[in-house]
Amino acid sequence: MTDVKLYLAPMAGAADGAMRRICRLHGADGCTTEMVSAAAVWYKDKKTFELARLGEDEADCAIQIFGHEPEMISNAVKVLYDKSKIKPRAFDINMGCPVKKVVSNGDGSALMRDPALAGRIIEAAVKASPVPVTVKMRTGWDKEHINCIELCKVAEGSGATAVCIHGRTREDMYLYGTVNMAPIAEAEAAVKIPVIANGDITDGRSALEALKITGADALMIGRAALGDPFVFERVRAALDGEEYKEPTANLRIECAKEHLRLLVHLKGERTGVLEGRRHTAYYTKGMYGSAILRQRLNSAVKAAEITDILDDLKRMYENDGTST
Repeated sequence: MTDVKLYLAPMAGAADGAMRRICRLHGADGCTTEMVSAAAVWYKDKKTFELARLGEDEADCAIQIFGHEPEMISNAVKVLYDKSKIKPRAFDINMGCPVKKVVSNGDGSALMRDPALAGRIIEAAVKASPVPVTVKMRTGWDKEHINCIELCKVAEGSGATAVCIHGRTREDMYLYGTVNMAPIAEAEAAVKIPVIANGDITDGRSALEALKITGADALMIGRAALGDPFVFERVRAALDGEEYKEPTANLRIECAKEHLRLLVHLKGERTGVLEGRRHTAYYTKGMYGSAILRQRLNSAVKAAEITDILDDLKRMYENDGTST
């Protein structure tokens, strides 16, 4: 199944340039930026343009936008494309975010309740965009209103070139055990454009199961990649029917250090350290000795302090003889 693409999900607060680079190094075929507000682009918010900025090696990256006004969506596509030094491979429209502050403004998964408006938004983006437009959605608003099949047809008819469906409803939020891949299979059969399956794809077994149920053209991986970019290598091995050798403790620690270095390079030491502490906790979760070092991690204010903590953890593994 080497032709099945694996994508990193556009997780808000996580899928920045540092994480995207790390995941691509470990097998992600493509990435999408964090959500970019079309309204914020309209009002020329400087921080918003930073969210949309692509690195020199990110020609395979899409920019995700959200909003509920076609005019603002059209403007965001034009402005972001023109201002991008590295042009995105696509614009993705978020119609799946379940967070209250997004939905209450009529954005994200709120658009699943108004397919006609969703269609106008997609048409506006397609008309304005020099590159393909895709749509990310959920299966529906709640279990009584599963309408991703309808919205996929609307997306296809409005010019979208692909859709990604998260196998939860808005009501499910991110609750464990609520993923339902069956509606994705129905959508796959209902449209001709590629359908990407998303939701609790955490390893080779869940990836193979998702493909078996949905017949999807590609897979998108989200939270499983936090602190474990190796998940893309793991899933690829499963799709290819190959054995996978899990990364050593040393490799995981070195990956955490590289992630921290990239964060500091992109965002400066203060922000890089604040975000790096969270990512480092993901990388070291469950590792022998990590709990002992967590208090030090939470009080670190310099990148060098986090690096020292990781080096101490590495030495603990070396002394224990389990680092390789």
